[in-house]
Amino acid sequence: MKPRILIILVACVALLAPLVLPSFQITLLNYIGLYALVVLGLVLLTGVGGMTSFGQAAFVGLSAYTTTYLTTTAALPDWLSWTNGSPWFGLVFGLLLTAAIALILGALTLRLSGHYLPLGTIAWGISLYYFFGTMTSMGGHTGVSDIPPLTFFRLILDQGEEMFYVIWVILAAAMFITHNLLSSREGRAIRALKGGQLMAEAMGVNTFRSKMIAFVISALFAALSGWLYAHTQRFINPSPFGLHMGIDYLFMALIGGVSSVWGALLGAGTLTIMKQWLEDLLPLILGSDGQYESIVFGLLIVLLMQRSPSGLWPFLVKLTPSSWRSNNHLTIDDNAKTLDRRDLPARESLLLEAKDVTRRFGGLIANNKMNLSLHAGEILALIGPNGAGKSTMFNQLSAVDTPTEGEIIFRGKSLKGKNARQVAEMGMSRTFQHVKMLPTMSVLENVALGAHMRGQKGVVSASLHLERKEEQRLLKEAKLQIERVGLGEYVFEEAGNLALGQQRLLEIARALCSDPCALLLDEPAAGLRFLEKQALAELLVKLRGEGLAILLVEHDMDFVMNLANRIVVMEFGELIAEGLPHEIQTNPAVLEAYLGGVE
Repeated sequence: MKPRILIILVACVALLAPLVLPSFQITLLNYIGLYALVVLGLVLLTGVGGMTSFGQAAFVGLSAYTTTYLTTTAALPDWLSWTNGSPWFGLVFGLLLTAAIALILGALTLRLSGHYLPLGTIAWGISLYYFFGTMTSMGGHTGVSDIPPLTFFRLILDQGEEMFYVIWVILAAAMFITHNLLSSREGRAIRALKGGQLMAEAMGVNTFRSKMIAFVISALFAALSGWLYAHTQRFINPSPFGLHMGIDYLFMALIGGVSSVWGALLGAGTLTIMKQWLEDLLPLILGSDGQYESIVFGLLIVLLMQRSPSGLWPFLVKLTPSSWRSNNHLTIDDNAKTLDRRDLPARESLLLEAKDVTRRFGGLIANNKMNLSLHAGEILALIGPNGAGKSTMFNQLSAVDTPTEGEIIFRGKSLKGKNARQVAEMGMSRTFQHVKMLPTMSVLENVALGAHMRGQKGVVSASLHLERKEEQRLLKEAKLQIERVGLGEYVFEEAGNLALGQQRLLEIARALCSDPCALLLDEPAAGLRFLEKQALAELLVKLRGEGLAILLVEHDMDFVMNLANRIVVMEFGELIAEGLPHEIQTNPAVLEAYLGGVE
């Protein structure tokens, strides 16, 4: 459904609900809103960023206990006495404390990968839960009651109907922020975390920073929920902040659609209402003994995951008429100012040099004292039989891998100790042997990732939609590069729908979007048809004419011989020949390597 229509419908329902529904239903809607806030953070963290967390309930509790302490403690310390027990200062301190704890926990756990990351979140989630229970000043496991209600000027918000509007306005603001963030430069970086971290680093994205942004924002959404929960319920104990609730939040995200902003609301509502119905109906059918609702609910979740693994929201969207769907949320202003370009080095100047590069993997020597040089305004081809060590050499030149011995120098500076992101900032860009892209994102968004370093606006600007001018400049640059490689008709197409050859062109467009002075291409002609290869060759010749330095690894000898200025040949990790194309074609060592000998 079109977002604008959906927003209007939800807003109308929210405005009318307290006027027509009984108190119990309003309480249920309040809980749905509180849960949706937490799940929204999981959409950003888990669904988009690919980082599974079971500890979000602990962040809810952290904020809830912070505001409870400030508002119920009779004798606050001197440094807090000025707050006068105001719930609004409870919100501020809750957010600040949660952000600080999230930064510490994120620094400790986000470097973990695989199953270690969710296990790490379970560990600190359980630790915080037991910490809440051991605070005798906060009632231990018994809890604290008589938490004061929120006040807004002279209005006391002590009824569910009054808190309903507060909860749902904050939820709407959080959804607005999340939607804006995901549609921005910072959002693309977060979306690249799920399956594209190596590619993102090569495009200049600080992936750890993006992880921390997603983690802290999700924690802050949970903190907002905890503050609202404390002043809505006006009683807290550790029970709602344990691991079981963290699992429920993940279930809500999975049910609604873990990658969808609207799925957070749908998932929270579906789980909350279903649990209520099952708790009411099953005892009437099966008797009052036993928690049959948990068994039935678990079976229903398994069935849902089989039938619609992406969740209910994507499933429902598919059922709506195509005219209702928003096929493209991006617009491009062709009148936007063009991005500034770097000054290319003087033609024939030395850009990239490898000196006696050796790479060992245990007892295996993949590269042995390799030397090569790349100059501005030339195309250098790196060729050799399968297993010659070309990919290893390529990865070391682009700082994805590090030499065991020797040195790589780019633009007069050693790459020792530098990572792929830092080298990208210096002006080197690359493609990959096996295409690395984000298949569910559009061609435009994939290519715009290449321009990440050329933008400056941060998370706050993106969340509040204040970076539109810069965003339009980035999208315009992406469109220009897409058209430059011949994919102009696929700008808004999902990248996963492209043929393999077109995906390779997408990678080249993305690399060009970073405005490099050295372009490293790993088998760019693989999968291309004859006419596409001709078009690619024409593009590379044009780039060479502009002063760009190009190094390519390629198996298509006809493509290489008709294009390269110089060729370097490897075998068994060593340099066996270097020279002009016609020299390489008649070199005995090269013929021996490729053909097994010459007469």
